[in-house]
Amino acid sequence: MLTAMFITLEGPEGSGKTSHIPYLVEYLREKGYTVFPTREPGGTSIGEQIREVLHSLKNTEMHPRTETLLYQAARAQFVEQVIRPRLALGEIVLSDRYADSTLAYQGFGHQQNLDDVRALVRYATGGLVPDLTILLDVDIETGLQRKKKAEEWNRLDAYTVEFHQRVRRGYLELVKQEPGRWVVIDAGRGWDEVQEGLRQTVLGRLNP
Repeated sequence: MLTAMFITLEGPEGSGKTSHIPYLVEYLREKGYTVFPTREPGGTSIGEQIREVLHSLKNTEMHPRTETLLYQAARAQFVEQVIRPRLALGEIVLSDRYADSTLAYQGFGHQQNLDDVRALVRYATGGLVPDLTILLDVDIETGLQRKKKAEEWNRLDAYTVEFHQRVRRGYLELVKQEPGRWVVIDAGRGWDEVQEGLRQTVLGRLNP
């Protein structure tokens, strides 16, 4: 079933986005939808190389502006090589993070000028905005504890708790600014409850 829609999952570290996406994709495919799962930064060969630089714990000296620009470079390639072509084919693109991560992390987290960051995001995306963005919201301490148990602990994970708290507050502020695009799911609940919330949210948007 071809239904072009761009859906993104956002959230603080340890919110469970990455673990939930495969099961959500399987569920939607069983319903007959054509779904293409992907992630940011990454999704392309160029993007994955940039991801390695961004996430490497060796690069602790990276300046916030450098970080911001590298994310936009990966994103520009991602939009043109993956998202737009898949949408043109009538597919559902389901991405683990997208441009709102930059606003939350590099904007609110690093406390950079939001107007400047938004301008960079618009340039990198060519103005492409998701049809639906789901925020998996979780308490910062809980999320970081979860992340420490996972296999990947990257350079951004290692930022201060205060940084991550600003990120979470930033996400909630973005929700207030565009309530029609965002749906918030409490990721502190049980895994099955969160997955069910994701399924119902996406199906509700696909079949209004």
